[in-house]
Amino acid sequence: MIEVRALSKRFGDKLAVDQLSFTVKPGQVTGFLGPNGAGKSTTMRMIVGLDRPSDGVATVNGRAYREHGAPLRQMGALLDAKSVHKGRTARSHLLALAQTHGIPAARVDEVLGMVGLESAARRRAGSFSLGMGQRLGIAAALLGDPAAVILDEPVNGLDPDGVLWVRNLLKGLAAEGRTVLVSSHLMSEMAVTAEHLVIIGRGRLLADTTVDDLIARVAVGSVLVRTPEATALRDALVAGRATVTSAEPGLLQVSGASAAEIGDLARRHGIALHELTPRRASLEEAYMELTRTAVEYQ
Repeated sequence: MIEVRALSKRFGDKLAVDQLSFTVKPGQVTGFLGPNGAGKSTTMRMIVGLDRPSDGVATVNGRAYREHGAPLRQMGALLDAKSVHKGRTARSHLLALAQTHGIPAARVDEVLGMVGLESAARRRAGSFSLGMGQRLGIAAALLGDPAAVILDEPVNGLDPDGVLWVRNLLKGLAAEGRTVLVSSHLMSEMAVTAEHLVIIGRGRLLADTTVDDLIARVAVGSVLVRTPEATALRDALVAGRATVTSAEPGLLQVSGASAAEIGDLARRHGIALHELTPRRASLEEAYMELTRTAVEYQ
């Protein structure tokens, strides 16, 4: 389990993380989301001990990460796929990490196979594509067979097959009871991968909730309406301060009014309805609504 309690980080006069608290529980994928400059990377660096907090604490399985005798067995991390000596081969890079923890060479070959880099094991990391570098970083994170994994933008540079592979990998790790924290800007991917979300903006916690609860709490969905009297219904809806758009004759997309309210309004005006379909808001819409006032760089 990863616990963050009243965590703050100041760089000069810039408060990057502001009294942030959340818990990442085992057995589920937790998405760590926020606009650029929100403090996600700084928070993850503090969790793994690369940055020292100005205030507060971050623990992994009950202790600060640096206090564990064999930290790679407690939590594996991918924070920067480029932080590899470019002259080393993929296998020698992982072997050097393994030797710091007494991890056998057989495990190095095993994780290379897990991430699909067996054929590139003897290639120098400097020749790797972005996607191959991501796979090597994931292999390093999994090297110690850790109880927790923290990954920063793991699908960056991967093709669709690679994205699907990471999605299944994360779900598989969570199903094994591990703690999984993953950051991403791809809302569509988080919608099908994460069960829980921690969202921050300007260094502060905005939401600590499930995907479904966030959508229900933040986003207002729309209603698809099909009617032979679209103009009359549109005028009535706009008069009631609903927002109405139309992609084709006889079809209206309505925001700001529920399906029941639209149906009642149509009945009062004697307008026939041929379709009345509520549309559930997407995670992206919910996220944009939640963070619209917390964007650091407009």
